[in-house]
Amino acid sequence: MTKSNFSSASEVANSPCVRNCCLDEKDICMGCYRSLEEILNWHQASDDEKNEILTLCQLRKHRRYAL
Repeated sequence: MTKSNFSSASEVANSPCVRNCCLDEKDICMGCYRSLEEILNWHQASDDEKNEILTLCQLRKHRRYAL
């Protein structure tokens, strides 16, 4: 997997929410691919933490559609 587009320390991570909230059986949003915990903690997360969450979201999306 390539390095995230959100990895620059100078970039502020925007919420990946697409207003299509529906949790799967693992409590992962099928719209933005964040876990319920990540969604709840988004506003308190540092920019580095948000960038890591965004990277995890990309991986989850890729895995879902790679099956």
